[in-house]
Amino acid sequence: MTSGNITESEQAVLDEIEAEGVDFLRLQFTDILGTVKNVSVPARQAEKAFTDGIYFDGSSIEGFVRIQESDMRLVPDPDTFAILPWRQKEESAAARMICDVYNTSTGEPFEGDPRRVLKNALDRADEMGYDVNAAPEPEFFLFEEDEEGRATTKTGDQGGYFDLAPKDLASDVRRDIIYGLESMGFEIEASHHEVAKGQHEINFEYDDALTTADNVGTFRTVVRAIAAQHDQHATFMPKPIPKINGSGMHTHLSLFKDGENAFHDDDDEFNLSDTAHSFLAGVLEHAPAITAIANPTVNSYKRLVPGYEAPVYVAWSDRNRSALIRKPAARVPAASRVELRSPDPSCNPYLAIAVMIHAGLDGIEQGLEAPDPVRENIYEFDEEKREEYGIDTLPANLGEAVDALEEDEAIYNALGEHIASKFVEAKRQEFEEYLVDVSDWELDRYLETF
Repeated sequence: MTSGNITESEQAVLDEIEAEGVDFLRLQFTDILGTVKNVSVPARQAEKAFTDGIYFDGSSIEGFVRIQESDMRLVPDPDTFAILPWRQKEESAAARMICDVYNTSTGEPFEGDPRRVLKNALDRADEMGYDVNAAPEPEFFLFEEDEEGRATTKTGDQGGYFDLAPKDLASDVRRDIIYGLESMGFEIEASHHEVAKGQHEINFEYDDALTTADNVGTFRTVVRAIAAQHDQHATFMPKPIPKINGSGMHTHLSLFKDGENAFHDDDDEFNLSDTAHSFLAGVLEHAPAITAIANPTVNSYKRLVPGYEAPVYVAWSDRNRSALIRKPAARVPAASRVELRSPDPSCNPYLAIAVMIHAGLDGIEQGLEAPDPVRENIYEFDEEKREEYGIDTLPANLGEAVDALEEDEAIYNALGEHIASKFVEAKRQEFEEYLVDVSDWELDRYLETF
């Protein structure tokens, strides 16, 4: 039974709130830059949130609206209800729901809501007969905090790739993070120490693209909160320590049609269908513009350099990891997919996955043909050999990436004018501030030399 205009899924949330003794709800949404925001309301307001929404001042949120158009409305998605694991031991239990943002003046979905941008991409896929699945692999660093609780770049372990304790002293933190994620409905596939000291990866199972983007935001929140309980600071900054590997967020993508994997073909040398080849070609075609969204900080380009396992060359391969796109081995047809290796975990997951989807669908609509895979280590190619193979390079910095975004009509339009213009404005300002700053490296190098 449901009451009033409450749906069955909404009523199920109301019942769980009562059964679990939840006192507060965090209604979450994401700004253009990918920062998770929330409005906290007493749990007794849950039914009102479902029927009427919760109003907030959108002019206070980065890139949302001007002061004269400030009233916005949050409408929670009941499928995203989850009790926050780090609050369960306290007297007041808290839960969260992820919300869609609506414009109060028109009653329409707000064009500046990144979740809406991804939904638009999924609508385009649906019109073409496809469902989209995605699986990210967000990496992060764990650093010690100083006496005042501020983050340092000192790691608490000397571990390396797949190391075990005692070298991997953060295994207890990872374990508690996994327990917290599982309590919120995550299906964890694996966790391990990554290549760099203090670097970690926790892989969760693929899902539909919207759920996956929601999960990335939740993942980052849970990792930070539980790390803090261990007096550790978790960061998704792409390159916090120079001259070692940075943190990526390799993203696996596949399309399904009528319940079957549209990317699989037993007769193809790589077990990829024509659809998959065209999708892959579309992502390669739009890779420079995608980079602005998938690698959105000045620091992102300290990771995207040769020699540290991060891809910088626009090519694909079924074998090596120096290419931008990899075709992972698939045990069963349903697992056939492509892996874009350039994104990093500082990106807005809704926007990043949306532009990947639009790029791939554009490749399908245009009937693009993927180039031959490159099975050699591209890092060992000189410029002449890269030209011979027709291999381009990703933008070298944030300024070049934003230029590529503005020049790519398909990707720019996929974001919508509101988000695209606000994003470009914010990132141009960030890059200009970086250009006029003087770093410690420059002072160490030049101050006493000249």
